[in-house]
Amino acid sequence: MVIKIYISGISGNKEVKKRQQRVQMILESKGIPFEAVDITEPGKEEDKEFMQKNSKNRDNDRYPLPPQLFNDSEYCGDYDDFDLSNEIDELEKFLKVPVDPAKAAKKEGTNGTVNGVSGSREASVDKVIEIPVPTSIKTAEEPEVTEPDKAESTDTTAEKDTVADEDDEQEEEGEDEE
Repeated sequence: MVIKIYISGISGNKEVKKRQQRVQMILESKGIPFEAVDITEPGKEEDKEFMQKNSKNRDNDRYPLPPQLFNDSEYCGDYDDFDLSNEIDELEKFLKVPVDPAKAAKKEGTNGTVNGVSGSREASVDKVIEIPVPTSIKTAEEPEVTEPDKAESTDTTAEKDTVADEDDEQEEEGEDEE
């Protein structure tokens, strides 16, 4: 069983190039062996026809665009399917490859152990830690806010009126002198 990625080595479409590189990079990082089949190389016409006949079209394209993924001759999906399965951590299921038992146990949250280490967080809890909670909580005292005396506010108004009256008187005197 071999994972085959049908790619185009001479595609002028930048999105297709990025997708092909991303698929290969993810498979390499996860240690999943694969074979890249460049359908644009001379002598690969049969591979190109196989990919076109056995892949599903998206968005009513005339032919499915690379990358297309197969497990031997069994169609797995295109880039969008691959990307979604990678995001939800079901890449092995998408590619129809056997799942590593240690990874499956970790994913399902079983209480099995791998190399003597528990596969579940629940099984490793031995003690309950009690945290004391204070019975009364003091809050910072807020400073008292006092309202200004009404007498002060009227005094200020009275002072303003007096200053205004003096200004008016000076203006009148200035007019008289002219």
